[in-house]
Amino acid sequence: MKIAIYPGSFDPITNGHLDILKRALKVFDKVVVLVANNVNKKYTFSDVERVEMIKTITKDMPNVEVESTNGLVVDYARKIGATALVRGLRAVSDFEYELQMATTNEFIDPTIDMVFFMTHLDNTFISSSTVKELFMQGIDISKLVPLEVIEYLKRKSK
Repeated sequence: MKIAIYPGSFDPITNGHLDILKRALKVFDKVVVLVANNVNKKYTFSDVERVEMIKTITKDMPNVEVESTNGLVVDYARKIGATALVRGLRAVSDFEYELQMATTNEFIDPTIDMVFFMTHLDNTFISSSTVKELFMQGIDISKLVPLEVIEYLKRKSK
């Protein structure tokens, strides 16, 4: 079984993230969406909320599991026997950061491959921070995120 990990903060998950996940499911038998916690980031949603949100949204995707980690993604990949880390690219600006992460991960464990998917053109401008900013300004974000995310954002903003 080919297992991949799709790591990210997913704060919150967007249609762009889901696009990458669906593309990865065409290549891998199982994809673990791994909510990674970076101590240097301030999150809107807790790791428990992000896992819950993603599980709700992916409940009809039988080959998807959702977990979280405070450790290194590569260590988690080794632990579950994953052979690849999935990452999404929206624009050239993403590539520099992703290249740095890929080379760092390869330094830690050269047996785990990085696999990059380009997001659909409709999703190239979507980021979690953009979604949150638009929502806070009262802009309709229903074309950018699953409806469940909007409900989570409404509850969080109260």
